[in-house]
Amino acid sequence: MTKIMQSPRIHIDESPIRFDRWRRRLPNWLQRFLPSGGGSHEDHHGKGMFGFTVFLLSESIIFLSFIFTYVALRLNTNNWLPPGVSGPELSKLVIINTVVLLSSSFVIQPAENALKRNQLSKFRWLWLITIAMGIYFLIGLLIEWKNLDFKLTTGLVGSTFYLLTGFHGLHVLAGVVLQIIMLIRSFIPGNYNKTHFGTSATTLFWHFVDVVWVFLFSLLYLWRA
Repeated sequence: MTKIMQSPRIHIDESPIRFDRWRRRLPNWLQRFLPSGGGSHEDHHGKGMFGFTVFLLSESIIFLSFIFTYVALRLNTNNWLPPGVSGPELSKLVIINTVVLLSSSFVIQPAENALKRNQLSKFRWLWLITIAMGIYFLIGLLIEWKNLDFKLTTGLVGSTFYLLTGFHGLHVLAGVVLQIIMLIRSFIPGNYNKTHFGTSATTLFWHFVDVVWVFLFSLLYLWRA
């Protein structure tokens, strides 16, 4: 019986722009967000990362719309804080929460790098630490909500604050869930031998969550009424 050798399928790029040549001129950290392999059908990781990057850009638009709405409302509202309401405070809890969340980006990236070098034990420990830091942030957010002197229905300050922090909190929760799934998958023998797209996408998502929090932190806590 004759064996049929299957050659890799190549999707020819018929556009006038030589995308691969342009991609090679970019910094290494930026190349990871773009597809590679010259259109190779087997380049699932590169295409997947590009698609996931497009998804994060769409999420950015949602966050930007919320942020611009918040800024517009604050600039056009004379009495932003109702009588007796002090608004969100830059408390010790908020500062620690922020430090923990932003520091987690410096933990998850070495974890992903360890997986690429097949250092599974190091990956698991660093990944687990990142999960714990994300959960810590969520618990801190809930504690802050409980101690605030305003609620969701307390004027514009309440509705916008809970909308922004709540929507971001949902993204943090989604990131933690994704990390837990990736951690469980690391115990499946040979699961990451061929590709580690899931961990790369989760790492990118976590960096995105951290960057968004920098903007929200500046708007909600540093911009005083």
